[in-house]
Amino acid sequence: MDDTTGRSTEFDVRRFRNTLAKYASGVTVISGWHGGEPVGFTCQSFYSVSLEPPLVSFSVTTSSTTYPRLRASGHFAVNVLADDQRELSDKFARSGTDKWSGVSWSPSPRGIPVIDGTLTWLDCEIWDEHRAGDHFIVVGHVDALGPREWPDRDPLIFYDSTYCHLEVRSRTRMARSSAGSRSTCGSA
Repeated sequence: MDDTTGRSTEFDVRRFRNTLAKYASGVTVISGWHGGEPVGFTCQSFYSVSLEPPLVSFSVTTSSTTYPRLRASGHFAVNVLADDQRELSDKFARSGTDKWSGVSWSPSPRGIPVIDGTLTWLDCEIWDEHRAGDHFIVVGHVDALGPREWPDRDPLIFYDSTYCHLEVRSRTRMARSSAGSRSTCGSA
């Protein structure tokens, strides 16, 4: 116990991680270009920051071997994964493998690799970076967006350490009813 604050000095990291797992999020792949090769990694900690100027952010662990290579170019793309892209999420989450083997992609207007079949993408320039504990918080200025026509597909959702399916869009498409929404989760 800390005598000045009255708080416990021991912190249960596992409990902290399990608590954070109760926050559902979408899944993205942050992609970039380094040495003539595409690079990328799976990222759940992506969010909007500002509309004017258009800013987004993601967090990445300081031990990442991919992010330093991506950072060197000063640019990145955010690929928002669809429900049927779980294998891509797993593939880009692994280190030490050829993540782009068998992955179909096209260049953004700036030439950043954009994975085919994603829900959408954002082409960004690194605006700022902050170290926060064992992560970097990276802020990007959005310079280009995916097409206006949004695919009629559901997003990939991650909740409680597993992938989930958001059924609200599927149900809306089927019934156009106001019956509400629900989700189903499967093993990661």
